[in-house]
Amino acid sequence: MESLKSNLINCPTILKGISHEMRTHMNAIVAFSFLMKENCKNISEGEEFSNQILNSCEQLIELFDSFLDSAIIETGNSKIDSKICKLDNILEELIAELREEIRSDDITNIELITEIQYHNALEVLIDKSKVFRIIRCLFQNSMKNTTSGYIKIGYNSENDKVTFYILDSGQGYFKFREFLNTTDLNELLKIHNDTYTAINMTLAKNLVQVLGGSIRIECNGLTGSGIYFTIPVKVITNNNLNITKYVNTMIAI
Repeated sequence: MESLKSNLINCPTILKGISHEMRTHMNAIVAFSFLMKENCKNISEGEEFSNQILNSCEQLIELFDSFLDSAIIETGNSKIDSKICKLDNILEELIAELREEIRSDDITNIELITEIQYHNALEVLIDKSKVFRIIRCLFQNSMKNTTSGYIKIGYNSENDKVTFYILDSGQGYFKFREFLNTTDLNELLKIHNDTYTAINMTLAKNLVQVLGGSIRIECNGLTGSGIYFTIPVKVITNNNLNITKYVNTMIAI
């Protein structure tokens, strides 16, 4: 594990940032609840305020959950829970959730693209829940820093390793790179003042380390980011399996 300077539980600035984020979301919830009660004259107005309240609640819960999960990892209490999964459809459930999230937030200027290398039902032993959490953290960062364009999620495999990637056309590359590589999270937060991105990036990095993998970032275009993380997996041997690889790309509509 890295220096304590980069750990969330030893970072005073991250605790201050979480407090500020929680107060901000709670104030929003109270304000929109008041507006619903006092000023709603039609159904559409009420639905809009209700959606704003739900969104604030979800962000608040997600922020706190990510902080707690990273703190658990940093105290050495996280365990790997690997299960047998078909590599071809390992991300189907998560991609469906992310697409629904984009639709529910009424986001029309960002396309979610999936790029998957198919392996003719190859099975691997992998901690899918932790992989999902890593991708979700990186996806949320991309969403927060992309005003228009695309976010691409995909993976490929080679021997006993799988590499997942999240690419976007946003503006977060330089900030993401600093948060990913910093050894002093406290000082970096004083510069960027972005608690949300810091927690997500730290949790993603910690989860990759727990899985025994590696993570790196590349520039995608001028300011977009491409984050790749590789984790070891155990391939379930099937002597009757004839493996044929091909790539399928899908764009969410």
